[in-house]
Amino acid sequence: PRGLSYLDRFKLAQDAGFEGVEANTAEDPKIAEEIREASAKTGLRIHSVMNMAHWQFPLSSSKPAEVDKSVAGMETSLRNAKLWGADTVLLVPAVVNPQTSYKDAYTRSQKVIRERILPLAQELKIVVGIEEVWNKFLLSPLEFATYVDSFQSPWARAYFDVGNIVFYGYPQDWIRTLGKRIVKIHLKDFKVDRKGTFSWPNIGEGDIDWPEVRKALSEIGYEGYMTTEIQGGDAVYLKDVVARLDRFLAGEPPVAKK
Repeated sequence: PRGLSYLDRFKLAQDAGFEGVEANTAEDPKIAEEIREASAKTGLRIHSVMNMAHWQFPLSSSKPAEVDKSVAGMETSLRNAKLWGADTVLLVPAVVNPQTSYKDAYTRSQKVIRERILPLAQELKIVVGIEEVWNKFLLSPLEFATYVDSFQSPWARAYFDVGNIVFYGYPQDWIRTLGKRIVKIHLKDFKVDRKGTFSWPNIGEGDIDWPEVRKALSEIGYEGYMTTEIQGGDAVYLKDVVARLDRFLAGEPPVAKK
């Protein structure tokens, strides 16, 4: 609940059974310190940072001022990660739109990440987790893998969202293809009805084959954190989410059979 202090939010998540959280970029140093204190006092680890500038100011923009703002946002996120003890910052690398071609999105984002972001990431020892989202970019697991490999850096890896690619792929296939490139996982479900209307229901109530996703994660030896990117809620709701995750980790459907 957004009405709670960061400390109370961390306590609520901890009491529900979560072992870590992903925090958004905090530009205000006072808020960044409040988040750090909440983590320290509860022992609930901040394992990654969700960079917030890449949508409004994409790295693939043709406007230098927008790229500068995007880079500045990543710099803040990387320094947040260092302050909080996180090891990864999530980055949406580019946005394809009427103003930005696919080719330009690819080459521009590569150049900026390689020249202006990875040097700081290496200095701070924070991984840049590149995510595939609904940005009309990196539309297959093979291309995603090639893009990540192009940086030839241990500080550039893949941040994979299980629910982002259901329209045009199967998460278990992407997981097996990306393999050891994956540094973090987002978990959310996805559902499409016969009319083509889509929604993001609670974990286990959509179209994802969760036992197959779990099997794929075992096959690639993934042992990192997984963040539930779903709606927030009260203690009862969060404990139910944790119970679903426990069943998923056990290789079972997240929703218990009635």
